[in-house]
Amino acid sequence: MKKIEIFDPAMCCSTGVCGPAIDRELMRFATTVNALKEKGIDVSRHGLSSEPQDFIANKAVNELLQKEGVAVLPITLVGGEVAKTKEYPTNEELAK
Repeated sequence: MKKIEIFDPAMCCSTGVCGPAIDRELMRFATTVNALKEKGIDVSRHGLSSEPQDFIANKAVNELLQKEGVAVLPITLVGGEVAKTKEYPTNEELAK
């Protein structure tokens, strides 16, 4: 099974429940990622505010950021290849 990596924009938390309003899409995604991890799927998330070095070290992510800026985030890599940008994958996309 291929590794899934998500490069998140800068935010205070990855769950979507902090701040003045709940981000339902972020909450859905965080819940889905946790379910995938419980099933033994290799999924990792990298936060721009907490792990900026990961964004620099990954060539594909770094190039996209240089070309399009932070508006390209989130970026999803599957097996090291860019699978989706600018929004989180749907549950159906993750199932594939």
